Amino acid sequence: MKKKVFAVALSLIMVLALCTACGNSSSSGSSSGSSDSSAASDGGKSVADMTTFTVGFDAEYPPFGYKDDNGDYTGFDLELAQAVCDLEGWKLVKNPIDWDSKDMELNSGSIDCIWNGFTINGRENDYTWSVPYCDNSQVVVVPAGSDIKKLSDLKGKVVGVQTASAAYDVLTNKDQQKDLGDTFAQLQQFGDYNTAFTELQAGSIDALAIDVGVANYQIKQRGDGFVKLDEALNSEQYGVGFKKGNTALRDEINKDLKKLKEDGTVDKLAQKYDIADMICL
Repeated sequence: MKKKVFAVALSLIMVLALCTACGNSSSSGSSSGSSDSSAASDGGKSVADMTTFTVGFDAEYPPFGYKDDNGDYTGFDLELAQAVCDLEGWKLVKNPIDWDSKDMELNSGSIDCIWNGFTINGRENDYTWSVPYCDNSQVVVVPAGSDIKKLSDLKGKVVGVQTASAAYDVLTNKDQQKDLGDTFAQLQQFGDYNTAFTELQAGSIDALAIDVGVANYQIKQRGDGFVKLDEALNSEQYGVGFKKGNTALRDEINKDLKKLKEDGTVDKLAQKYDIADMICL
């Protein structure tokens, strides 16, 4: 009886040892398989396996991303993203997002990147960034004929800004223009700049802090009713923001941006959208 029990026990030990060896072999194989240099380092899908490229953008942020008169999404950034997809053989998916929810969209994998006049400065450690492609500054727009002529004239005024925008960050960051922002009667946030301009025109706010590229576009589209102050709030740069750690996709886009600059595509689009003096690639 004891011999029989011993034999059964010995068999079980041999089976367990064999299973353990198989498990170790499987783990080792999986590890070596993840060394593909084209795979996203954050554990995402391989760049080599991509067939679509989903861009998250603010649909009311001309000239970088907006809906045109035909109801189509367009803009400098979206056309540049399309040019990248043409090089890669990908299908561009344009995903308009609530700008305040951009991080959730990116981290959940709903979008591959944030590409829409996205400011690098102050967010350097929050995303994996492409090379800067556009110089920008934050400016203040007021109605023509306003008594606001310089930044110090904003004291006691109601100033509008887009929620979660670079202008909001500038005016609430103690290392930038918070001291100026603290002099306002109110810093009023809006979901989009079209609404903000409507409120500025109606006199509900006295001024609007905004990216210079968007300011130039809006003023041009709306006629002579608005002017920019000569003093800028700050200077900054735009880049494409990827999920933290996704260096593989970042490197691929950087390579494509370089090609598109060299073949003249970037400059052609910049001329089309009247931002040629902002390009820094």
